[in-house]
Amino acid sequence: MARYSTEQLDDFATTFERDGMVILRRHFPRQTLLAWRDAFTPLLQQRIAANATAVRGEQRHYITLPFTGVFADPAIFCDPDIVGIVERVAGDDPVMCQLATDTPLQGSTWQEIHRDTPALFDGEPETPSFQLAVNFPLCDVTLENGPFETTLGTHRMRADDALQASRDGRAPLRAITMELGDVMIRDVRALHRGTPNRTDQPRPMVVIGYSRSWYFRPEVRIDVPNAVYNQLSPRAKRLLRHMPRVAEPENGAPTEQYRKFAY
Repeated sequence: MARYSTEQLDDFATTFERDGMVILRRHFPRQTLLAWRDAFTPLLQQRIAANATAVRGEQRHYITLPFTGVFADPAIFCDPDIVGIVERVAGDDPVMCQLATDTPLQGSTWQEIHRDTPALFDGEPETPSFQLAVNFPLCDVTLENGPFETTLGTHRMRADDALQASRDGRAPLRAITMELGDVMIRDVRALHRGTPNRTDQPRPMVVIGYSRSWYFRPEVRIDVPNAVYNQLSPRAKRLLRHMPRVAEPENGAPTEQYRKFAY
């Protein structure tokens, strides 16, 4: 069931167009995300032990989640408020293309300031949003455990202009603290970086990627088991229409394909 009215979703979309991001506070149930964390903890340990993560810097790990169990919850990836905002800023009939986590551990360092995708047209600022990330943590995010830092408005700038605006203070980096249950929706072109986790606990952040109906990113994908797909609603199936369907989830710890992330 939708939490926000049509008018409220319109307001979120207006804020997104200006800033390149919005945050829905206390949006997902904490108990649901605690179940995700319980399922993710051994997966993180297994993937690190198998050297099967995409390393995003010292002690910082990107891991694609298996589309099974708690991770295949349509109440999360097909949430009507989130999809409603995505449709308003990235067009009707979007595609879900990514389900993963970014997790800095103790000993992680500052990332370089970067974007997660290049411009559609070389040297030209983008007007429409075409690739969005929906992020939600599996723990509270504090100033100590590696908050995401981002800029406002740089999603509408050329890459060089955005970097200059960040350097001269017109687009300062802002640390985003979040509670378990908060959801951030962002344009992946906004300049941002990860920060050090100075605690002894991992700080997992889930990322669900949505894109315009015509946009394809070959470096990311979701393998959807047939048994899971067959249980989904028509709306959920439509979001996943371009993702490969597989007979069974992959066993073991596959090596990540999405290794280039900074543009």
